[in-house]
Amino acid sequence: MYDRAQHLATWDHFRQVHGMTLRVLDLVPADQIDSHPILNMRSPKELIVHLYGTIVRDITEGVVSGAIRAEDDVATLARLKTKGDLLRFVTESWTAADRAAGAITDAALQASVKTPWGFDMPGTVCMSVIRDEYFHHRGQLYAYVRQMGGAPPMMWDFEHNAPEFRPRERQTA
Repeated sequence: MYDRAQHLATWDHFRQVHGMTLRVLDLVPADQIDSHPILNMRSPKELIVHLYGTIVRDITEGVVSGAIRAEDDVATLARLKTKGDLLRFVTESWTAADRAAGAITDAALQASVKTPWGFDMPGTVCMSVIRDEYFHHRGQLYAYVRQMGGAPPMMWDFEHNAPEFRPRERQTA
């Protein structure tokens, strides 16, 4: 059974992955956040709002509360005018999700979570959805940066993340 200890270990890995995503997002030119570098796909800003609003923050908080609220992407997109605004949104969303992830209990992982999509899921499934969706959308961001002429870092280069997103020292007994 997936329990709180496994969840926290997985979330710590996710913290490092988030650091990589920040590095890739930094490579998106400020004047390109509303562009569509790949035809018929979201803009970088739309992608990040979906990823960090709905997927990261809302689902994680939903596991704690028992119900996932849906981010109003249209309203959020309208208020995010600059890359700086977008980066603040990411930081605020990550901080809220990280706080919620730390509050997830064994009971919350096993409980049914009401979703805005018309069906309920156990908390463990919600956390799996976050990982699946996150890696899918992070791959899109890598493709966007490449399409814009950038060279994203190797996707597992955690050692070069900002200090707060690097691997933690292993504790020895």
